[in-house]
Amino acid sequence: MSQESQKPLPDALSRGASLKQLSLINLWRSYCRHHVSSAHDSLRRLLVQPLSSLMTCLVIAIALALPQVLSVAVSNIDQLGQGWQGRPSLSVYLHQQVKEPVAQRLLSEIEKRELIIEGRFISPEQALEEFEEHSGFADVLGKLERNPLPPLLQLSLAEEASLEQVQALQADLQARGEVDQVDVDLQWLQRLQQILALGKTLIWILAGLLALGVLLIVGNTIRLAIAARKEEILVTKTLGGTNAFVRRPFLYTGFWYGLLGGLLALLLTEMCLFALSGPVAKLAGSYGSSFRLIGLNWFDAGFLFLVSSVLGWLGAALAVGRHLAAIEPK
Repeated sequence: MSQESQKPLPDALSRGASLKQLSLINLWRSYCRHHVSSAHDSLRRLLVQPLSSLMTCLVIAIALALPQVLSVAVSNIDQLGQGWQGRPSLSVYLHQQVKEPVAQRLLSEIEKRELIIEGRFISPEQALEEFEEHSGFADVLGKLERNPLPPLLQLSLAEEASLEQVQALQADLQARGEVDQVDVDLQWLQRLQQILALGKTLIWILAGLLALGVLLIVGNTIRLAIAARKEEILVTKTLGGTNAFVRRPFLYTGFWYGLLGGLLALLLTEMCLFALSGPVAKLAGSYGSSFRLIGLNWFDAGFLFLVSSVLGWLGAALAVGRHLAAIEPK
C-alpha cells in the first residue's frame, strides 16, 4: 500500500453522511408545498371519478339548497308584506255631534305630524252618498229617518311608517275627545309577521338538521376513501409520515365536496327562482303590483360557500380523526 493511500481522510468524509438542518423558512415552504399538493391531488381524485363525486355533491347541494330556497321565500314574503304596509291609512271616526268646522281644525292639526302624508274629511252626507253608490242599497237607505254615519277623517301615512309608529298614532288619536274610534287594518300584518317569525325559526331548525346530514354524508364518503387507501396510509406511516401529513389530503377532499356542493346548491336555488319568477310576476300583475322575486345577493352566495366548505371540512375532520387512528403499522 502506498503512502498516498495511507493518508488520513478529510474530516468531513470521515464523519460519513450528516443530517442537514432545515431553516424555518424551508420548513414553512415545505409545509405550504404539501398543502398545495394535497389540495391538487384531492381535487384530481374527485375528477377521476366524476359520476360518484357528482352524486355526492348533488346530495350535499340538495341538503343545502332546501333551507336556502325557504329562506329566500320567507325574505320575499317579508318584502311583499312591507310593500303592502308601505302606505297604511287610518280611519278616524268622530262623534256624531262634531261639526264640520271642528273636524276641519282637527284635521289641520293632525296633518302637521310627520307620519301624515295627507288627510281627507268626509262628512256624513258624503259618506252616505258613497255608500249608496257602491252598495246598491239606495232605495233602502233613502227610507232611513236620519243619517247613521259619523264624520270621518281619512289619513294616509308615510311609507316608512313602522308598525309601532302606526299603533302609537292610533292610541294618541283615540285619546282625543272628538274621536269616537280609530281603525287601522294591521291585524293581518301582525299575523303575517308572526308567521314569518315562525317560518324563520323552522328554517334554522331545518338548516341545522340538514347540516348534520351533510356532516354524515361527507364523513361516510371520507371513511370509504380511507378504507380504499389503507395500504397507502400504512406505507406512508411506515416511512415516518405523521398523522397530520396523512390527514391533510382527506381534509381537502371534504373541503372540495363542500365547496362543489355549495356551488350546485347556488345553481339549484337560482333555477328554482327562475322557474317561479314568471308565475309570480303574472300573479302580481293581476293585482296591479310590480313585485318581483328577489334572489340571492353576493353576501348570501358567499355565506353559502363558506358554510358548505366548513361543513365539508368538518365532516372530513370527524371521519379522519376517528378512522385514521385505527390504521397503524405493526
